[in-house]
Amino acid sequence: MRQLVIMLIGVFFGIALTKGEIISWYRIHEMFRFESFHMYGVIGSAVVLGIIFQKLSRKFNWTSVDGTPFLFVEYPKGWKNYLYGGTIFGLGWAMTGGCPGPLYILFGYGYTVIIVAIFGAIMGTFVYGLIRHKLPHY
Repeated sequence: MRQLVIMLIGVFFGIALTKGEIISWYRIHEMFRFESFHMYGVIGSAVVLGIIFQKLSRKFNWTSVDGTPFLFVEYPKGWKNYLYGGTIFGLGWAMTGGCPGPLYILFGYGYTVIIVAIFGAIMGTFVYGLIRHKLPHY
């Protein structure tokens, strides 16, 4: 039953991203060319909501569905890891026209060529796992 609920939430999320044009290559293209505020507004509102819910969950000691308390890890401040990772992620996003979540939505939508990008994302994750110990994490 739990898997069904999770799948329904994922389907609802996919529909919301599709209706909000978040998976549209044209919207992503507009964002990277600084021609439209649409994607920045969506991403910015997601960040703001994330901050609000994180603060609320810390204040009221929220737990997950199974009662496990949330674990908040304080990372040391740094910039190189974010610069390198963000650059690689942004290049992949710009080349494929979608970040990892919407890639699956695009595939489900019938754009079968996107399987190449999904394969590349999975392989990139695999390679990161292999070389993680050599990368800056600070």
